[in-house]
Amino acid sequence: MSAMTRPGLTPAQGAPAPAPMTPAPIAPVTVAGPVTQARVVRAEWTKLRALRSTRWCTLITVALIVGVGALVAGSGTVYRVSAGNSAAAGISGALLGVLIAQLVLGVVAVLAFSGEYGTGMIRATLAVVPARLPVLWAKLIVLAGLVLPVTMLCAFVDFFAATAIESARGGSAITLTDPGVLRTVVGSSLYLTVVVIIGLALGALLRKTAAGLSAFAAVFFVIPIVVGTLPHNITGFAPYLPSNAGGDLWGLSMTSAHALSPWTGFAVLCGYAVVLTAAAAWRLRRRDA
Repeated sequence: MSAMTRPGLTPAQGAPAPAPMTPAPIAPVTVAGPVTQARVVRAEWTKLRALRSTRWCTLITVALIVGVGALVAGSGTVYRVSAGNSAAAGISGALLGVLIAQLVLGVVAVLAFSGEYGTGMIRATLAVVPARLPVLWAKLIVLAGLVLPVTMLCAFVDFFAATAIESARGGSAITLTDPGVLRTVVGSSLYLTVVVIIGLALGALLRKTAAGLSAFAAVFFVIPIVVGTLPHNITGFAPYLPSNAGGDLWGLSMTSAHALSPWTGFAVLCGYAVVLTAAAAWRLRRRDA
């Protein structure tokens, strides 16, 4: 059968030639690598440093540890080392800002997990990391890796500033080689690092910011103060409270009766951190976000 054309037109002129087909550009294929612990740590570090609250809380912590120490050293009675006043006790007083700094760092730690639950971001995080537990380990590594060096530097700066101020006022010259001084300075940083781990575990365990912050404040502020007002015959457990046990390491425990040795108290504090972290890991693994 021949093709029908209009009069005067050849078959080639009757229908337009089809346009040449050009292949659509192929989008490059992005191959995602395996979800490793190192990649999860980098992701958590990116999230943490992107928050303005992290920078502000870090600056406040530095100001509290160093500033309060300088203020204590520059006011009041000049400290002189004697049989009843050890060099380590004098440095513990200069590190008084650690008690306030732990509240600031506790807020950062609790929000590291509870903040994601509040915004719903935790669902996206766990969708990318279905194993879940690497997220908890990554947050622990990132927070401890931030808090330990920052507070350690602050503790040593506070030590040198406070001793210089005391010496200028006529007080005793205290050095790091004096008995218990180095342990006190380093111990304050170790204490804050474990406190941050406990705060993170509370945030992961309770998943609510208000509940996590309330529990943290109760453990490290309210309960030790309330226990301190009770009769001594019913406060035998007081040295084993987290703040009192950890405070024995750097010299500012809220109890003086039956105080634990410095490293024993720190071991008790670490025990609390391990138990709470294990409970947080169990809930993260077993319960949906």
